[in-house]
This record gives sequence, C-alpha cells and structure tokens, in this order.
Amino acid sequence: MPAQLEHTNYTVSDIDATAAWMMELFGWHIRWRGDSRTKGKSVHVGTDTHYLALYTHGKANPPSEDSYETVGGLNHIAVVVDDIQDLRDRVTKAGFTPGEHYDYEPGQRFYFHDHDGIEYEIVQYD
Repeated sequence: MPAQLEHTNYTVSDIDATAAWMMELFGWHIRWRGDSRTKGKSVHVGTDTHYLALYTHGKANPPSEDSYETVGGLNHIAVVVDDIQDLRDRVTKAGFTPGEHYDYEPGQRFYFHDHDGIEYEIVQYD
C-alpha cells in the first residue's frame, strides 16, 4: 500500500471557532480534543480516516511573512467536494470571501481565507 496523508497539524487562534466552521462547511466531526504540547490545546476535526489537527497555545503570534515566500510556510490546505458551487455559497454564508476560481484539468477550484488568514482551496474533480 502506498503511503497516505493522515493529518496536518497547524496553529490557529481559536480551535473551537475553526472546528465549528469546518464541521458546518465540510460535514466533518471532532475526532479528539485535549491537552497538547507546551500547555496548548488541540482539536482533531475531519473524517474517520483523515483530519486536520488544530492547535492553539492560547496566545499565538500572528503570521509575519508571506507563506509563499517562506521555506516551510503553509501555503494552503485543499479539500475535495462534490458540488463546488454549493460550497462556494456556504463559504459566503459563513462570512468568508471566495476568491480566485480556476477551471483546469482535472477539475475546478476556488480559494478563500479564514479568520486567521489561512488559505483553503476547494476542489471539485470533473
């Protein structure tokens, strides 16, 4: 079996707020919640097989550099959906602004930033 991605762990300002909009938009659930390294808190939100590990230390520093120009920077997180227009509408309803939209093989995609400035790519394969 080839290796597969299980999770990505990254820092957000409010794990509860981020987990809430992810559950609303993506239909995910909380797999685990608890204490984490250096007195922080974590929430694992996703499906039974894949998830995002949201971490907060309580007082995280805001990003200070453009991630696309920083080695090791988080550029975006991509999520595959069946109905990209429905997700675009729900992203808007959740208070985020859908950005660039592209149609190219093997499908279409758009991007949005959350309240922490983290970029998400929404993909629908044709």
